[in-house]
Order: sequence, then C-alpha cells, then structure tokens
Amino acid sequence: MTQFRKLANPGPLGLSSFALTTFVLSLHNGAMGQPFGTPTSIVLGLAFFYGGLCQLLAGMWEFAQNNTFGATAFSSYGGFWMSYAVIITPGFEVLPTLTEAGGTAKAHGLGIFLLGWVIMTFIFFLATLRSNLGLCLLFAFLDITFILLCAGDWTSTPKVTKAGGYMGLFTALIAWYIAASDLITTDNSIFTLPNPSLARRAVAHIEDGKTEDGN
Repeated sequence: MTQFRKLANPGPLGLSSFALTTFVLSLHNGAMGQPFGTPTSIVLGLAFFYGGLCQLLAGMWEFAQNNTFGATAFSSYGGFWMSYAVIITPGFEVLPTLTEAGGTAKAHGLGIFLLGWVIMTFIFFLATLRSNLGLCLLFAFLDITFILLCAGDWTSTPKVTKAGGYMGLFTALIAWYIAASDLITTDNSIFTLPNPSLARRAVAHIEDGKTEDGN
C-alpha cells in the first residue's frame, strides 16, 4: 500500500496571512495613522508575498487535505491580494491608465473589481452556515467590507471607504481569532479559544426504538 506523508493543518497560515494583510490595508482605508488618500505602497510587500503567495500556498495544501472549501477560499483570496498588488504597483500602469481615461473610468473600474469579490465572498458565506461561528462571522464581515469599499470607490465617497476600512479591521481580528483557536491547543497552552460549531446535530429520540429520521 502506498504511504502518504501527513500534512500539518495549513488553515492557521492562510488565516494569519489574510488577517495581517487585511489589517494593514484597512488601517490605510480607514485613514488611521495617516491621511486619507496616502499611497498604498506600504501594503505591496504583504499583498504579493504574505497575503498573496503564502495564502495561495495554504490553499494548495488544503487541496492535499481534501478540503475543497479551504482550498478554494485561500487560493481565491491569495489571488485577490496578488491582483490587488498588481493594480497598485506603478510599474504595471493600471491606475495611471484608468486615470488618463478620465471621467469615472478609475472609480468604476475599481468598483467593478470589488463587486466581483462581493459576489464571490457571499458564495463563501453561504458555504459556512454549517461550519463554525468564527468562519460564518468572518465571511459576513468580509462581504460587508467589500460592499462598502465597492460603494466608496464607485461613488468616490471617502466616508464610505473609511467605513469599509473600519469593517475590515473587525474582519482581520476575526480571522486572527480563528487562526489562534486552531494554533492554541491543550498540547501547547494552558487554555483554548472557543469556536462553536454550527453543524447540524443528530438528535436521537428514544421513541419506539427510532431516531429523529424515523430509522
């Protein structure tokens, strides 16, 4: 029989890389610590390598774990961060080209990009309703974040973008919490962090020797 090496859980890496990159960008979007409109160059390294590459690798390792949801989510958001990094990198000329087009080209272009992620994140949210409370809250807050950022860019309204930044901070903290709940176990710590399951519980009724489904 062929023996396969057992892989460690890639979930905490994917969640942590997503959380830190989201945290830094959300501080920027919320104009916390720097004026609104400051160049987003500070997030480039994180977007390419931590939120991007590391999260993509976590997604690939989730495939090896036979976790379709984890593989799809981590790989998708790894791709999101890499594509976002390309958009804001001067050498790729994405933003300058949109700016030169004039009118609403830049605002609507970024809005359309984010709208796609609103839809994708909502699909992920629906797939977490029977997972655990942490993941369900994570994708709910993330989708609200994308909605606000999409609306802020589309309408060129700084207050809405700032609101998206504040919501993104909550999203990052939730992702960190879930990662910590996986990392902190009874084997390596004196306490653990709860993350209640939302899975359907099979309730057996001892009634005429039958379970709830009648078998």
